[in-house]
Amino acid sequence: MAVFVLNQKIALFNFRRLETVAEREAGTVKWFNNDKGYGFIERDAGGDIFVHYSAIQGSGYRSLEDGQRVEFAVAEGPRGLQAQEVNRIAD
Repeated sequence: MAVFVLNQKIALFNFRRLETVAEREAGTVKWFNNDKGYGFIERDAGGDIFVHYSAIQGSGYRSLEDGQRVEFAVAEGPRGLQAQEVNRIAD
């Protein structure tokens, strides 16, 4: 656990490594909100999975486009399954 003081308020963060639970998968970005930094991917295997901007691989501004094809690992997060190590698939 880490403690940070931000604007005279104490913020506690519990850092833990997410555990990968499946092989890499492919899917299509269902929607991604750039302002909030998260969205959902429709998995080729079925169902949707949460994605956070911090899971997107690459440098600079990390974002995804609706309808974009991606490859990702599936990990167990604090609120269920989420995409990790997300890479864009070239057309």
